[in-house]
Amino acid sequence: MAALLDVKNLKVYFHTRNGLVKAVDDVSFSVSAGETLAIVGESGSGKSVTCYSLLDLLPKPPAKIEGGTALFDGEDLLTCDKYRMRHFRGNDIAMIFQDPMTSLNPNLTIGEQLIEPLIYHPDKSRRRDRAAAKLRAIELLDEVGILDSERRFDSYPHEFSGGMRQRVMIAMALINEPRLLICDEPTTALDVTIQAQILELIKKLQQKRDVAVIFISHDLGVVAGIADKILVMCNGVAMESGSAEDIFYKTKDDYTKRLLNAIPEGPKTMENRAQAKNTLVEAKNIRTWFKDYSGSKVITVKAVDDISLTIERGEILGLVGESGSGKSTLGRSLLQLVPTQEGTVTFDGSDLTCLNPKQMVPWRRRMQMIFQDPYASLNPRMTVFETLAEPLLYHGIANKMNITEQVLALMDDVGLARASMRKYPHEFSGGQRQRIAIGRAIATKPELIIADEPVSALDVTIQAQILDLILDLVERHNLTMMFISHDLSVVRYISDRVMVMHHGVLVEQGKTETLWAKPMKAYTKNLLKAIPVADPRSERARLSS
Repeated sequence: MAALLDVKNLKVYFHTRNGLVKAVDDVSFSVSAGETLAIVGESGSGKSVTCYSLLDLLPKPPAKIEGGTALFDGEDLLTCDKYRMRHFRGNDIAMIFQDPMTSLNPNLTIGEQLIEPLIYHPDKSRRRDRAAAKLRAIELLDEVGILDSERRFDSYPHEFSGGMRQRVMIAMALINEPRLLICDEPTTALDVTIQAQILELIKKLQQKRDVAVIFISHDLGVVAGIADKILVMCNGVAMESGSAEDIFYKTKDDYTKRLLNAIPEGPKTMENRAQAKNTLVEAKNIRTWFKDYSGSKVITVKAVDDISLTIERGEILGLVGESGSGKSTLGRSLLQLVPTQEGTVTFDGSDLTCLNPKQMVPWRRRMQMIFQDPYASLNPRMTVFETLAEPLLYHGIANKMNITEQVLALMDDVGLARASMRKYPHEFSGGQRQRIAIGRAIATKPELIIADEPVSALDVTIQAQILDLILDLVERHNLTMMFISHDLSVVRYISDRVMVMHHGVLVEQGKTETLWAKPMKAYTKNLLKAIPVADPRSERARLSS
């Protein structure tokens, strides 16, 4: 079968003030209609740059294509002018970007953004009137799992969760029925059930229209189930390529072996440190509701609805559920970062729900949060030193005489190089930024940490490092933690006990291995069934069942 896209000897270099960076160096691959090519590797390996270069999406300068060809249906994408490239982007090739919030216009409803390419398409034969375009957009929103799609058509991006925004981006990419779909980490922010739905949707599109797919991912479990071929990249170089079976079962490359070994599997290995009948946090019948004014009617969103729980000292409590289930809101409610309408939250015997913001200040030292997106939670104008020094100085833990010493000790604690103390967030990788966020959280020596999806956007090797770091810090600093995640393999690896949420309600809870072995509720069973495994044969059998 002739390749729809044939890339040979691609070289993309960045000419920077610090010298030449060979982001992509002599990489070759091909993908045919109806075929899925997975490109895997750690952050910074050149995966995204490779695909961005095909659509002329790299800034020039500093980027420059130094060599190679990229023949799409016989026409070289690397040499075509901007008008021809516009044709390819609007008709034949679509891309799903990793971060949906930076790709969506915050000033337009998602409906307006979805119908725009249908109403204003350069090819008049492919244009639709507003009514027909809206019907098509709502249809696609349904397909990608947006509930109440007709109403959410008029919602703005900020009114969606991270996972929901990613679904919108997938719908946007599919709306013009492309021949080649480039997916840049499209399932990173999605829970396992929606992830499975999206992968199934992409597969259906392939079967229906013979679409070629390039799937960029650090999740080898996801890749195992959908890839026909795999290209492994490291530092801009193709380490190896071949069929999925060859890469997973017959690899001889040390780097690929390291990626495979970094996948979290099995139960937690560290001993449960939870102290029986020594409750640190107790929530009783808490309700956190929000008003949704996006539609013609005001809707009450019951993000957390009558939940009671306890967290014992020394325990790591895992919290799982689909996007929009209320996990993050529950974590923020426990810390009183969002107001609760009903119920009580008791920390070390004291009711926090009756305290005003000023009265909460002393308690903030004892409870901290690690947010999902470290880049969004770090001040871009503050260096690492300033970021870590701020909570120490604010709570009187350090003074101007010993602040440098304490900041350096924190950096050592979380594995950050001391030489990077004066750098800003944008100068770090995603994994390093997450280490900064963790360092800030432990700076005040808290008793409780709420970790909200702390590894969701990290590749498998960095994820493994961060998980081991968290377990080590929990042990050394005697921390209690609620670990929120949509990745059930990660939750199993790190948690002593697990709670399952769905639509704001607590569905099931129990010791981790007990819940894994004998889930009682159908919803929990479906979540566990949807966990991808890094085995092509098993994963394909699961997806086809």
